[in-house]
This record gives sequence, C-alpha cells and structure tokens, in this order.
Amino acid sequence: MKKNMLITGGSGFIGSFLSEELLKRGYSVCAVDNLSTGKLENIAHLKKDPDFELVTGTIMNKDLMDDLVARAETVFHLAAAVGVRLIIERPVETIETNILGTEIIYKLVNKHKKKVIITSTSEIYGKNNEIPFKENADSVYGPTTKSRWSYACSKAIDEFLGIAYHHEKKLPLVIVRLFNTIGPRQTGAYGMVVPTFVQQALLRHPITVFGDGEQTRCFANVKDVVWAIAELAETPDAIGEVYNIGTTELISIKDLAASVKRLCNSNSEIIKVPYDKAYETGFEDMYQRKPDISKIQKLIGYEPKINLEKTIEEIIDYFKT
Repeated sequence: MKKNMLITGGSGFIGSFLSEELLKRGYSVCAVDNLSTGKLENIAHLKKDPDFELVTGTIMNKDLMDDLVARAETVFHLAAAVGVRLIIERPVETIETNILGTEIIYKLVNKHKKKVIITSTSEIYGKNNEIPFKENADSVYGPTTKSRWSYACSKAIDEFLGIAYHHEKKLPLVIVRLFNTIGPRQTGAYGMVVPTFVQQALLRHPITVFGDGEQTRCFANVKDVVWAIAELAETPDAIGEVYNIGTTELISIKDLAASVKRLCNSNSEIIKVPYDKAYETGFEDMYQRKPDISKIQKLIGYEPKINLEKTIEEIIDYFKT
C-alpha cells in the first residue's frame, strides 16, 4: 500500500506542483483546500489519477483535519494567507489563518505522531539588510501599526511554535523558507509580481512597478522548489531544522519588468507607482531579498535548474493558453 501524503492548500499554486512531485515519487496524495485562493483548474489534470484525492474543506475544521492527519504518513502544511495585497486588505484573516490554522495542524500531527513539513517565508527576515540571509539571521520588523508586517510576524509565530513542539514533544518537523517562488498557475490577484507583469504585458496594459524599481529579488521556479521540499521530507537529517529554498540570481524589479516586456514582445509602457498609492500610506518594503542556500545544498545537493528567463517563458505560455 502506498504511503499517503497530506497537503494543506493542495489546490494552490505550489500545492498543485507538490502534488505532482509526490505522485511522481510513488506516493498517494490527499489535497485539502477551501478554494479561497486555490483553484480547481490547478489540479484538474490530477483528478483522473487514482492515487490523488481532493477534499474541499478548511484546516479550521478540526474533525475533518483529525481524520485526514490520522491517515497520512507526512503532512505538508502549505495553507496560508499569502500575497501583500491580501495581507493589507484582510489582515484579520491573515493572522487567524496563519496562526490558528497552523496551531490546529501542530496539535493533530503531534497527537497522531506524524512528520510535518511547514512552509514559511523569506518575509521572516523582515528589514534585515545582511544579505544573503542565513537561516540563523535576525528578524527585523516594522511597527505593529503597519499591517504589512503582520504576515511576517504570524509566520514567525508558526516557526516558534513548531520548533517548540519539536524540542518539547519530539515532533518530527522540517521548516522551509520560500523565496519568491514563481511559475505557471500562479495568480497576480494578490500582489504576486511576475504573473501581474506578464498579464499586463500580454494585454498591452502599462506594466506597474511599485516604488523606484531598484528593489531586488531572487525568483525560483516552482518545480525546483517542490523537488527540494519533497527531498527534505525524505531526508531524516533534515528533521528539526530550517532551510532556505530559492535561487541566488538577483534581479531588480525594474529589470524584471523590462525582461517580461521583451519576452512578451509587448509595447506596454513601464510606469512607476508609489507604494503609498499601490498599498497603504507608509508602506515599507524589503529592499533586498536573497537567500543563502548553502545549508540545503550541503544536505540534499539542491541546485536550481530552471533559470528566470525560462520560467518567465513558462508563465507567458500558461497565460496565453
């Protein structure tokens, strides 16, 4: 009988690709999703696979999750409120989903003695400017009056609680911090920059760069990322540790916009929009975001294989079709 893997947020962008990766490795997969940001079309091609199951429901349903966790070998907890726009527009939902939902998962995996892989975020590092970010770097956040930092703080609480469960209750846990994961199926609806740029360029709309465009990011292809997540889940030495997953290929947002425009063969104008107008008054951004990936490289030999230009081309093809 195949080992069953449970993915919360399984019909989301990353969850759908992780489902594919785990099925390819010979597991059965149960994806649970409330479809608030996930889409049925993301996993439509998997529904014919007898080893794939979609359960429509919320991680806040303790009885449902109790049953699903009990049946699983490992739980991949991806369900979260994500995207800068969503975080600013619906801060209560962000905090409750990320903290209360994750607390439910911790209690259940501890009850049933299951391994859990927690997806965290590069937002954890906040305004720390010691680049590249090592896993043991300090977290530097802005004031609580700026809702923008609520996401980072809520994910930090998730990490603190998970590490506490590991130390106090011996919960087998791995935490992964994802850095700007992109690829087909990702939506721009919640502020994700690359799909937003691609859609704007294809529609010949202005490409909107927030701020001065000098801020830099590293964009990782989702296929590379889910390979690393699955590999860490299969590696006993990963338990109890935190790992950055991303690339070290830095690009400024203004150069990203120019690349998207070129690859789309678009005549869109690139315009700059002040943060205050794009989000909220006094919005603060992270100026640089680059991971140190030496820890995960040493453990599992992780090396990103798909470069940014190829990834953008995949996203363009996705939106065209």
